[in-house]
Amino acid sequence: MKVFVTGATGFIGGHLLRRLAQTDHQISCLVRSTSNTASLERQNITRVIGDVTDRESFQVALRGHDCVINLANVYSFWEPDPSVYRKVNIAGTLNVMEAALEARVSKIVHVSTGGIYGRPKDVPFTEDSEVGPKRFSEYFETKFLSDEMVWKMYRERGLPLVMVYPMAVLGPGDPKATGEYILRLIQRRLPARVFENKVFTFVHVRDVAEIIYRAATKENNIGEKYIAGLFQHSFGDINRMISEISGVPLPRLVMPDFLVMPNAWSLTMIADIIKRPPLWGMAIDQMRVMKCEFRGDGSKAERELGIEYTPVRDALAEAIASYRQ
Repeated sequence: MKVFVTGATGFIGGHLLRRLAQTDHQISCLVRSTSNTASLERQNITRVIGDVTDRESFQVALRGHDCVINLANVYSFWEPDPSVYRKVNIAGTLNVMEAALEARVSKIVHVSTGGIYGRPKDVPFTEDSEVGPKRFSEYFETKFLSDEMVWKMYRERGLPLVMVYPMAVLGPGDPKATGEYILRLIQRRLPARVFENKVFTFVHVRDVAEIIYRAATKENNIGEKYIAGLFQHSFGDINRMISEISGVPLPRLVMPDFLVMPNAWSLTMIADIIKRPPLWGMAIDQMRVMKCEFRGDGSKAERELGIEYTPVRDALAEAIASYRQ
């Protein structure tokens, strides 16, 4: 099978490529000219220089592939220019889907996020749950809108779509919000703990990569959805595990919930002015997400894809070891 991957140099993308490199599939990756592609060269993977926001940069190269795995997106809770979320997560996704239709690929695995469900009535929610009325960050909102768009293309234009919805992803080498949070804790750069009673569903990044791979190679699953993640833990649980694994004591101060949002508003306003990320990672969008919780049930991936989820403690241990290296 010939597989075309976007977002290959990202956190999940890197782990997915290592999984794909263990197979006989022919792999091509869309990478920007500024991306670090050393790992792709070591794995003998074909590189296509381009960007999802420029369809002409990859449309011809995509032809002849059997499967497209679309990971390209802007995942963050603060950007100096918020318009980048819509430019990449919506317009960029449309470019990939249009090019895949034109190339007549057999399957498209689009990687979304469990955050598009917002706060649904079902707790935990499943793939079939009705989404909540509100998303809690610009990232989640734009991913939700792009999901609506691609499902419409599935219904009306025959887009051969399969969707994967990762929950809160953990693991070695995470440069994003969760990884930054762990790093701040073990480097003693957080003055206080927040929202310790709020519960999230966490998942090892390698489990996400395995689910994507199995969704791509499974037969007769066009139109299916797979949540990636199963184990639920409070932030208090996560903090204690990080402290036990790293040997670093937790901040003694626990910020009351009613003070978190005003502090996040203030720090985000300052960040918007100086064009630097909010102090301590306290972007208002990130705090909204932490406050609302995030509980999904990815047992369908166990049943239908044969995935066996890795304990969250193992994911944290690997993440901490990678930062210390």
